[in-house]
Amino acid sequence: MRERSPRLTRVTLAGQEIRNTGSKLPAASVRLLLPEPSGLVLPRWTGNEFLLPDGRRPLIRTLTPLEADGGPDTLAVDVVRHGRGALHEWLSGLRPDDEVAVSGPGRGYAVDAGARGYVLAGDEAAAPAITQLLGVIPPTVPVTVLIEVADPSGRVSLGQTPSASVEFLEQGRDRPPGSTLVPAMRAVEIGDHWRVWVAAEAAAVQQLRRHLFEDRGLGRDQVAAHGYWKDTSLSRSPHRIPPGSTGKVEEE
Repeated sequence: MRERSPRLTRVTLAGQEIRNTGSKLPAASVRLLLPEPSGLVLPRWTGNEFLLPDGRRPLIRTLTPLEADGGPDTLAVDVVRHGRGALHEWLSGLRPDDEVAVSGPGRGYAVDAGARGYVLAGDEAAAPAITQLLGVIPPTVPVTVLIEVADPSGRVSLGQTPSASVEFLEQGRDRPPGSTLVPAMRAVEIGDHWRVWVAAEAAAVQQLRRHLFEDRGLGRDQVAAHGYWKDTSLSRSPHRIPPGSTGKVEEE
């Protein structure tokens, strides 16, 4: 494990079966089956869902696959520490040689070579995918990057970004996800024949979809929007972030 920031930890996974879980497209996904307290238990597929032998659904979380230094039989993932939740608990107790099951890859994002510009937006969970996208968008194409972080310590390197304008938005720990990202996206300039890729907390992305499709009138072929995780706090509406509201992240 390697700490990229106080809230972002890089975990390297190794095993012969990992060789085919990478993706040729950026911003793809892999699913991690987290172990039970007694150890790793593989579920069965019912034709509709995965179930453990006792009938419970397994703990599965989706992350961005990253290249690791150990060769083709290794894979890295960046895990955001939200303070609680299944991923946070798994990471807190993780030891070398612990087992976890991996499946994938899920579909990545095909960069449009004909696009005149890009807006890439998200929160800390989306930073790995945004880094990958910046690595394949042609260097002559302008890119606007907006990343919401809990506080200044959440800023991470996105690599060489000569054509990108990068802004880190400080959410504040007493405000709900999307508090700064949603207003920033409403104000950002999106040129003709630009493309938009956004990934963040699900309720915030729902608001952004409405803004991009209904207010801006963008076409479905121009926007890729993904809810990467859910805030299950009961202290706020799951559909709207009113100005000045507060909330707490309780689950990835």
